[in-house]
Amino acid sequence: MIRNDYSRFSARSAALLLAFVLAVHAAGATTFARMSLEQMSRSAALVVRARCLSNSTGWDAGEIWTFTSFAIEETWMGTAPDHIVVRLLGGRAGNVTSSVTGIPRFRIGEDVVLFLERTPRGDFSVTSWQQGTFRLRRDIRTGEEMATQDTASFPVFDGAAHQFVTCGIRNLPLDLLRARVSIAVHAVTERPR
Repeated sequence: MIRNDYSRFSARSAALLLAFVLAVHAAGATTFARMSLEQMSRSAALVVRARCLSNSTGWDAGEIWTFTSFAIEETWMGTAPDHIVVRLLGGRAGNVTSSVTGIPRFRIGEDVVLFLERTPRGDFSVTSWQQGTFRLRRDIRTGEEMATQDTASFPVFDGAAHQFVTCGIRNLPLDLLRARVSIAVHAVTERPR
């Protein structure tokens, strides 16, 4: 009788522990604190202007991933090869679709500025997903290139205000974004890590 009660207690404890771990993992997986350009520069291995060449999806370690190939047009921080592959969670593989809030997706031919970090697999991921993604477009009136951060329309948790806020850089001339990133990169490189 004692052994049977102990077995039920152990099984129940293990199930509760597993449920807790899964809940904590799921809760932390899609909540990001707002990051400044300096914070993203500190976290990123590369900051690049790039053009999307292709997208593919596939299974890896039990998850569906989207692999996007980019041609590097400018390197603003770090050392980049001519082409890189960015790995992001989610996508469609066969009849299975995996969607994760906050993950950027890219269209072939699209120009972007990306804050990137290396993955253990040797490819790259976008630092803080949508926060590290800036879409480029030309202003119809002036012809000037403008950058808009994906989080300009995505709510992010602001730790200081203790609430979700929609924030991000919207319609900033590319030259000004480049200058702000340069200032942030120099601020990071001048202080000890």
